[in-house]
Amino acid sequence: MGHADYAALHHWSVSSPDQFWRALWDTAEIVGHSGDVVAEHLDRMPGARWFPNARINYAENLLRRSDDAIALIYRDESGNRDSLTFADLSTRVKSVAAHLRDLGVVSGDRVAAIVPNRIETVVAMLATTSLGAVWSSCSADFGASAIVDRFGQVEPKLLIGCDGYRYAGKWFDCTERLTEVAQRLPSVSNTIVMVTNSAASVVLPPGSCAFDALLAHPSPLRDFVRLPFSEPLYIMFSSGTTGVPKCIVHGIGGTLLQHRKEQLLHCDLVADQRMLFFTTCGWMMWNWLVSGLAAGATVCLYDGSPFHPDLGVLLRYAEEERVDHFGISPGFLSNLAKNHYIPRERHRLEGLKSILSTGSPLPAESFEWTYHNLAKVRLSSITGGTDIMGCFALGNPTLPVYSGEIQSAGLGMALEFFDDNGAPIDHGKGELVCTRSFPSMPIGFLNDPDGARYRAAYFERFPNVWHHGDYGEFTEHDGVVIHGRSDAVLNRGGVRIGTAEIYRQVETIDDVLECIAIGRDIGVDIEVILFVRLRAGVAFDAALEKRIKQAIRTGTSPRHVPDAIIPVPDIPRTRSGKLVELAVRDVVNGREVKNVGALANPEALDHFRKLTF
Repeated sequence: MGHADYAALHHWSVSSPDQFWRALWDTAEIVGHSGDVVAEHLDRMPGARWFPNARINYAENLLRRSDDAIALIYRDESGNRDSLTFADLSTRVKSVAAHLRDLGVVSGDRVAAIVPNRIETVVAMLATTSLGAVWSSCSADFGASAIVDRFGQVEPKLLIGCDGYRYAGKWFDCTERLTEVAQRLPSVSNTIVMVTNSAASVVLPPGSCAFDALLAHPSPLRDFVRLPFSEPLYIMFSSGTTGVPKCIVHGIGGTLLQHRKEQLLHCDLVADQRMLFFTTCGWMMWNWLVSGLAAGATVCLYDGSPFHPDLGVLLRYAEEERVDHFGISPGFLSNLAKNHYIPRERHRLEGLKSILSTGSPLPAESFEWTYHNLAKVRLSSITGGTDIMGCFALGNPTLPVYSGEIQSAGLGMALEFFDDNGAPIDHGKGELVCTRSFPSMPIGFLNDPDGARYRAAYFERFPNVWHHGDYGEFTEHDGVVIHGRSDAVLNRGGVRIGTAEIYRQVETIDDVLECIAIGRDIGVDIEVILFVRLRAGVAFDAALEKRIKQAIRTGTSPRHVPDAIIPVPDIPRTRSGKLVELAVRDVVNGREVKNVGALANPEALDHFRKLTF
């Protein structure tokens, strides 16, 4: 299929959405009753109703396979390994579901989890959703206040936690924090604890029980609770860096259809293949990864640091388990490159079929580095987010890969870029929007009874159009380039500069490990300040500053060159690894960072607070 053929297919998918999504339901062999109607009120956004007469269960679709093939593989940074067949996964889920039912969990109830990325977590999620209950999770490294900020809004009936987790060679005990969180969540009636440290004598929080005690039940669940298409499945959270995190509610059918579309058609994931994606349980890529079970594929879980005990830990995983689809972040590839770690000299990855990258824009230099040093397979940069539980633009097995570009808009996604007046831009940069409804739009936000906050978040800027908050453009190949978040775009002298445009050029400087650019207010204008974290032992001097500015000037334009470049020891990031431009910008401009608990390394802000300008 060439560009013209895919363009025609994509046009059909957005112009005839009832036909496309019906065909996808059938092609993906969705288990459940679809009903006779695909969609109602498609001219309303929000307001469209997808498959209004359907009845469906998410766990039933992920557990459609029940043979002795491997469903889950688990490995961690300490070298521990475990696996589970589809048959055993189904047995465990049915037993745990029966226990949850005994604890009073029913359709519509909420189960909250503070958990590492382990097999037990997948079992717990499937058991929860098999009952028609709603799952919400965060990673085990969250602080108590950050957890309560999230789950206090969710009001869960049941809380699942763990005794601790290991990261970068260190053990972090979680029992005291779990006890505190349970006490601060009055809605919680029962607490279940995953015991992950078998070498230690674990004292469970008062009134809790061990997760392993749920793995045998005299009357395991036999039936899945099928619910309407748009009943809640997951409660996800915004990053929370600009205030208390928003609770984004996603529906059963929309999540399943979006994930099946992306994995089957855009990733070419099929039964018996293996997919590994480095993620935590607080990032939507965990939910996306686990949906791979619906394809009959083996889902590969990893818990711990992606660089411990050494830079090759994930690559050895991919090599030894014969992974077909390998998901990472631009930061992972950049770290390998900066440390001169050449995977093709150390690992045999002949069976690899694709590499997926998300979390931030993947620069052209990382494409080139990957093809020269890792593997010559389809490299799929993808963009979307928690807001839509999927992607707006992503890989495409039928099209060529161009360095620095996302291959294509997703099928069924009416992706466009608008100027400030709401007019489509054919060539040039603009606001990423979606002009037609799609099934994985959120049901809404929690505690937003009239939908005002939901509409304000996505539909206030351009009425009846989804405004995502990314800044980008189409390429001559009908690919997509994302230049950063709209709220982080630098507007200097009326010229809009995407931060990713600057980062792509700085990535080429070997002495710079990572960087972040913000605008410092100076009256009615801003000055652009670039903060850089340097390789150990590298001194910041006039020569390095000149090299950085020259790379930016040559690769972009003189307007992109920062007014100042300042070295810093660390840069704040979210728990999913994204650099937090807004937090740095607020500190530099003397404003309060509203939710420091959302940061993985809040101490990094201390250095920025001490700077004087």
